[in-house]
Amino acid sequence: MQFLKTTLAIGMLCAASVTPLLAQEQAARPRQAASPEGVFVDEYGTSFKFSLCGEDGTSLCGVLTNLEGRSATEENLAYVGRQVMQAPRTGPNEWKGSLSAGGLKAEARVTQTSPNTIDIQGCRAILCQTLTYTRM
Repeated sequence: MQFLKTTLAIGMLCAASVTPLLAQEQAARPRQAASPEGVFVDEYGTSFKFSLCGEDGTSLCGVLTNLEGRSATEENLAYVGRQVMQAPRTGPNEWKGSLSAGGLKAEARVTQTSPNTIDIQGCRAILCQTLTYTRM
């Protein structure tokens, strides 16, 4: 019985000393940010294909891939398949630039809120609207 208690105590001491080392090793590894690249769709069915672009490959470009709802006017449908957004990175998972299609131009703030979710806040003058896009 004494042998079992001693073995158990040694095992617990080893586990107690190794666990913090493993935790430190895991914490020391850099976490890779989720890629914003891919096709994302909003609740209305409008979608964008996002890709990293620009000279240093950190800006975010958006190509309008589908347009649904009230926005699907003949004038706006002409922009499907075209790049309508370019935004330089301003921080981790954040980009700020402009969104333009036809006569409409808006400042755009893009935030990747999770690996599969991107929020786009578009502002014209003092009016702003945020739409959430989910990875397809």
